[in-house]
Amino acid sequence: MVEQLIKQLIKILNPINLLDIAIVAFVTYKLIMILRGTRAVQLIKGLAVLLVATIVSEVLGLRSINWILEKAQTIFFIAIPIVFQPELRRALEQLGRGKLFVRSSYLGQEEMERLVSEIVRAVKIMSKKKIGALIVLERETGLAEYVETGIKIDSLISGEVLINIFIPKTPLHDGAIIIRGERILAASCFLPLSENPNLSKELGTRHRAALGITEVSDALAITVSEETGIISMAEDGKITRNIDERSLKELLLRRLEPQHKPFQFWNWRS
Repeated sequence: MVEQLIKQLIKILNPINLLDIAIVAFVTYKLIMILRGTRAVQLIKGLAVLLVATIVSEVLGLRSINWILEKAQTIFFIAIPIVFQPELRRALEQLGRGKLFVRSSYLGQEEMERLVSEIVRAVKIMSKKKIGALIVLERETGLAEYVETGIKIDSLISGEVLINIFIPKTPLHDGAIIIRGERILAASCFLPLSENPNLSKELGTRHRAALGITEVSDALAITVSEETGIISMAEDGKITRNIDERSLKELLLRRLEPQHKPFQFWNWRS
């Protein structure tokens, strides 16, 4: 019995099978990293809950609920290519550019403090000079579909770069900039406006866009009013106004602090 088991293991674990398993595991890992930084993660979690509920309803003999869930699954599987269209397109683009197998680095505490300091320094100057600005910081939910609406920059963050982007009547001042890690991905990006009907009429398009992007993602959005120079920060569809530089720095350091250790599998970003 033991000899037969050993022979079967040797037969299964031959170099070709090991290579096959390794390739499948690696490709699956890279696909997970691509989806990790997008809203598709929440959709996958919802689909997983639906599958678990279907199994539980079948085990408990809840026939009506089970029938409804099975029909819902059919609809979801048909809708997956449509819902995941931005992620599928991005994956194919990365594959064509040879970037599918590139892994990002972890943003440490020192880099985080430098990032926040540069943003706060720029916001302070723009507030004093009443230069309107909209700065979006990507967190767990990816913003690739909004990056594509703007002008790609891919620049390291500095206060001078941020200020120059928002100088009035320059080509990139209109719209938002999107930041991922230590880099400005794009400027002049179009963001979804908030659909909240109870917003104050004092809030203009810039503030409504800041709220809109935080309603559809976990991003942070910093705004500087062009009329008053007031600094605001939006998060989770809510906006905090009249923030001073010190409070803004504390808020950013607290909100941008990683929730997971860098070596954890789910913390890698494509």
